[in-house]
Parts: sequence; C-alpha cells; structure tokens
Amino acid sequence: MRKPVARQLPRLSFGGAPIGNLYAGVEERDALDAVRHALHLGVRHFDTAPYYGYGLSESRLGTALAGVPRGDYSLSTKVGRLLLDADGSAPAADDGFAVQGHRAVFDYSRDGILRSVESSLRRLGTDHVEILLLHDIGALTHGANHASILRQALDEALPAMAELCSQGVCGAIGLGVNEQDVCLQVLPEFPLDVIMLAGRYTLFEQRDSAQLMALAMQQDVAIMAAGPYNSGLLGADDAPGDTYNYAAADQATRARAQRFYDVCGQFGASVGAAALQFPLGHPAVATVVCGLRSMTEVDSAVRRLQTALPPTLWDQLRQAGVLDANARTP
Repeated sequence: MRKPVARQLPRLSFGGAPIGNLYAGVEERDALDAVRHALHLGVRHFDTAPYYGYGLSESRLGTALAGVPRGDYSLSTKVGRLLLDADGSAPAADDGFAVQGHRAVFDYSRDGILRSVESSLRRLGTDHVEILLLHDIGALTHGANHASILRQALDEALPAMAELCSQGVCGAIGLGVNEQDVCLQVLPEFPLDVIMLAGRYTLFEQRDSAQLMALAMQQDVAIMAAGPYNSGLLGADDAPGDTYNYAAADQATRARAQRFYDVCGQFGASVGAAALQFPLGHPAVATVVCGLRSMTEVDSAVRRLQTALPPTLWDQLRQAGVLDANARTP
C-alpha cells in the first residue's frame, strides 16, 4: 500500500542537484533565492542527496528553508554514499560537481545507511524527511559488482531504511535510479513506496520504462519522474540541447530530438512545456522532478507546467513516430 506521503506529492518538485554545483558553480545567494522563490510560487517538495555537491545541495536547502514551518514543505534525500574529505593524494573525482575538497564513496551497509541519514538530517536542519531513496544501485552504475551490491541492498540497506521509516525518521522509502532493470529486480523482493526514475519515462523516451510503469500501477508504487528534459536535450525553447544522459548527444539523438521541435513548432507549442507535462499523464507518476538552479529557471518550470497545450499535439507526435502509440498523455 503506497504511503500517503507519496500520494501527496505536488505535480512539480524542485530537483536539488544543480544547487550542488552540478556542472557549474552556483553562487550561494542565487541557490538560496531559487529555493525560496520556488516555495513562494507554490513548489512544496524538494529533492536532494548527499552526493549532490558532496553535501552542498543539502546544506543549501537546509539554510534556505530554515524558519519555514516544517509542514509547509516536504523533502526527499538519498542514501548509498558516504562523504569523505579529499586529501589531494588521489586524482580529483570527476563526478560533475564543481566542488573541491570532498569525495563520495559507495556504502550500502546498514551502518553506512544510518550514518548517511544522520549526516543528511544535520545538513538539512530537520529531524525527518518525507521520502528516503536508495541511490544508484544497478548494473549501469556498478557493472560487474552489481550482483553483490544488489544483495547488500536487499539484505542491509533496504531493511535499515524500513526500520528508519517505522521510527518516523522518514515517511516512505524507495529507489532513486536511472535504469528500469534494477527496479524490476527489487520490487518482487522488497516492498517499496516510491521510485525516482531519472530520464527513462520522458517525452523523449518511454521504451525503457514500460515494464516498470505497469508494475508500479499493479503494486501501487509512486513514480517520481526525474530528468524530464533528458539532461537538457529538450530543455531549450528553440532547439535541442547538446547533452543527453549526462553526456554529449550524438547526431542521431539530436536529429530525433529535432523532430519534437518541428512538431511543437507547428502548434506554436513549447517543447519544454510538453516535456514537463507529459509524465504527469501517467497515473503512476506522482510528481515531475525538475533540476533548478536559479529564480529564472524556477519561473520557467512553473510557467511551463501551467501552459495550456493543444490536445491534438500528442496525437501529432504519435503520428510523427516520436511518441509511443500507447503512451498515456495529459
């Protein structure tokens, strides 16, 4: 049975990776202003992780939300990594965060989970989070170590998270991943309330999430659809972006993305608005998590979510062969 907190998520959630200096530095004042502006505009859920800027995203969220009544917003954070100081004896990690002096190591042990949560709560300035997610398990991340990591997740990490849930430290538990397969492996073995799936159920692609979306419906698991722009590919107003799946987009990917712009252009519709609204057409999706780093980006996301789109747009995308024929649409 899905926990009530998962049912109560707003349509739009603030993704906290960018204010952890993802790809580029964000000034402290700009990060805090973005969070507070989102709250002012009615965004009520904020997602983060220790990994995002090695604690910087959590700390900035904690600072920005300090003094706000705790019942006025909800939080999700993640476990699965511990943060360490970088002593300079090893090459700096290339994790995409413009942050010096820190590094992250995987730790899915029971002790690692408990230590991670304790540190996260301290940075966030709270005694609980609404959702706790196990971060980045799966073959995509761990390769040959996947089987042993999965076993430890099932034997140690998830039971520890369930225990924290029973203690009121979190309201719901789940996974935060970029791939479908590991979700299909975990769901038959351990009850979950929610799954954050990044980049796999989007306007640009649905194929690699179809099984999970069906299973989520059967098991009443809430889906947090993250990465709605596929790492920026569909994020701009005028043309495809240069990145996809956190890397440079190849020519074929950009060409397919251009077809979305061509069809939306026929209707005078915003591709970004379509990308942000599309996941919400599926009944398993509880919220769309959009990474935001500035007040301008917050304004854009809120406006896109509220923009009326022509109902025939979705059929035209189907006819163009870029949207799955059976895709659920708003």
